[in-house]
Amino acid sequence: MPFQLSATIVLIVVTGAVSWFAWKTPGLMERLILWPPAIARKKEYWRLVTYGFVHADPMHLLFNIFSNYFGPVGFVLFYLSAVVVSILPSYMRHRDDPNYRSLGASGAVSAVLFAFILVQPWALIFIPIPVPAILYAIGYVGYSIWMDRQGRDNVNHSAHLWGGAYGLMFFLLLEPRVFQVFLQALMNPKFG
Repeated sequence: MPFQLSATIVLIVVTGAVSWFAWKTPGLMERLILWPPAIARKKEYWRLVTYGFVHADPMHLLFNIFSNYFGPVGFVLFYLSAVVVSILPSYMRHRDDPNYRSLGASGAVSAVLFAFILVQPWALIFIPIPVPAILYAIGYVGYSIWMDRQGRDNVNHSAHLWGGAYGLMFFLLLEPRVFQVFLQALMNPKFG
């Protein structure tokens, strides 16, 4: 069977290559990372997308790649829109802060993950033990809210939350009947 290049594989390869080049090329990371004053003052709007293709280190990149290895037709558009939407609240809050930076595709990965949880709430997510997706989502949201309020670990938990919310809203607006599917699945647990 011939190898087929899926949108997911293309995104993984591009994200991995961009991150690797940014680690190796002085200044490239700074040109791609979200830096609100560069957008507000210099009109460098590409940063609203490019920040999602650079990662702090190989572990950050690998976590996002492995979390993201699934997706439907139209996935690229959904993913890229999630990159932008998940960062907008951070951009608005920090647009005049010259010391603020953000990077990584975690907001988009959260959008994909929460869209998946919407249709498969009892699927098992391994973190490293198997946990039902709906319980993972509850813990993830609680942890992200708490850590966002703490604000001391240099992780943009706000992007995680907004990405997850976007993933849910995107699919609910795209196909409102998915909410009934979610409720039915939630009331009839099937693990696995």
